[in-house]
Amino acid sequence: MTDQSNPVKFPDKFLWGSATSSFQIEGATEADGRGESIWDRFCSQPGAINDNTDGKVACDHYHRHKEDVALLSSLGLQAYRFSIAWPRVLPNGKGAVNTKGLDFYDRLVDELLAADIAPFATLYHWDLPQALEDKNGWVNRDTAYTFVDYTHVVLKRLGDRVASWATLNEPFVSASHGYLTGEHAPGRKSLPDACAAAHHLLLAHGLAMPVVREFAPDADAGIVLNFTPAFTHSDDPKDQQECADIDGFENRWYVEPIAGAGYPVDTVESLGWEQKEIQAGDLEKISTPIDFLGVNYYTRQTVCAGEKDVKKTLPLTDMQWEIYPQGIREILTTLHNRHAFKKYFITENGAAMPDTSVDADEFVDDQDRIDYLHDHLQQVAQAMQDGVPVEGYFAWSLFDNFEWAHGYAKRFGIVRVNYETLTRTPKASALWYREVANTSIVGREHTPT
Repeated sequence: MTDQSNPVKFPDKFLWGSATSSFQIEGATEADGRGESIWDRFCSQPGAINDNTDGKVACDHYHRHKEDVALLSSLGLQAYRFSIAWPRVLPNGKGAVNTKGLDFYDRLVDELLAADIAPFATLYHWDLPQALEDKNGWVNRDTAYTFVDYTHVVLKRLGDRVASWATLNEPFVSASHGYLTGEHAPGRKSLPDACAAAHHLLLAHGLAMPVVREFAPDADAGIVLNFTPAFTHSDDPKDQQECADIDGFENRWYVEPIAGAGYPVDTVESLGWEQKEIQAGDLEKISTPIDFLGVNYYTRQTVCAGEKDVKKTLPLTDMQWEIYPQGIREILTTLHNRHAFKKYFITENGAAMPDTSVDADEFVDDQDRIDYLHDHLQQVAQAMQDGVPVEGYFAWSLFDNFEWAHGYAKRFGIVRVNYETLTRTPKASALWYREVANTSIVGREHTPT
C-alpha cells in the first residue's frame, strides 16, 4: 500500500494533461453546418436528462477555444485530450464533408501546438450522427465501415499534427448505456442490440486502425476503455456468479478481443449471445496491434445478486460512486499481467464533488477533489513501480460540463464554469494540479487555499 502522506516523484517525461469530450463542452450544435447527433435528439425527449437541459451551449468551447487553450497553458499542462464530433465533420454521417466543421479542429490543433500542448484526439466519444442512428446505429454493421470513411476524412486533414489518436472512447458505455439500459442516447433497451453494437464498435476500431497508421505514421494509435472492478461482500455462489458476469461484460468484453483473446467465453454463455454478428476475419481485425491502451477509471462496484441498491461502505463522490483509489493500481497491474500492452495512459480519472465552497470570485476550494486526485495518482505511481508502463495522466475533466443524463447538476471540472456567464475559474484542484504538472511531484504539501 502506498504511503499517502509522502510525496511521489513521477518521471520527468511523464505527460500531464486534462480531458474533455465534444458534446459535453462544445455547444454550437447548430452552427456552421453541424448535423444532428443522437445526443441532440435524446436531449429533446422529455425526462431523458435529469435537469431537462441540453448541449446547445454547454461550455461554448466552439467559440472560446482560444481562451480555453490559453487556460490549459496557464495550468502548465503538456497535453490535451479532446474528441471530434462526427456530425460536425459529416453532418449526415457520411457523404458531403462539412469543411467549416473540420476547420474548427484545424484551428484547435494549431492553437494547441502553438502553446506547446500535445493534441490527443479521440475520434468517437458517443455523439453518433442521428442520420446513422436512423439506419439502426451501431446495431447496423455498415456503421463500422462508415466510421472508417469518417476516420479517413479526419486523418487526412489532421493526421500530420496530432500526437495521439484514440479510435473510440468507452465502447462499453456506448453499447450498454445506449442500447441496453437506455439511460444514454439513443435510449434503446435490448440485450441483442447491445451485443451487436458492442461488436460493431470494436470492428470499427479494428477497421480504422490502418487508416490512422496510413495518415499518422508517427503518432500513437490506440483505444480508450473504462474499467470498474467488481466486488462482492458475500461468498454466496449467486453473488459470486453475478460479480463474475459483471466483470466479464464491463472489464473483459472489450479488452480481451483487442488483445487477441476473443470474447470471454463464460460471459458470452452467460449473456446467451449467439454471435451471429461475427463474420470471418472480424476478430483478427479487432486485434490489430495498438500502441497504447487508454484507461478510464473512477470507482468500484459492489455486487449483491438481485439487489440494485447495495450498501456502500466507502466515502462517496457527488455521483454516489465509492472512492476506491487502489482500484486504479489493481486494474493497471491486472491488465499488464494479462495482456502486456506497450504502454498505458490514464485517459480519464476524476470526481464530481458538491463544490459548495464557492466564494464571491467564484473560486472553489475543492480539497475533496484534490484528495481524490492525489490518492489515485499515488496508486498510479505504485503501479509504475510494479512495472506497468504508464506514460501519462489526464484529469477528468478540464471543465464543469454537460454530464450526459445528469445534465449540468454534476461538476467534474478542475475549472469551474458559470453556466450563465460561461466564465471559467480555476478551482483549488486546478492550482494543485498545476504544481503537479510543473514538478512531476504528487504530494499534499503544496495544496493551495
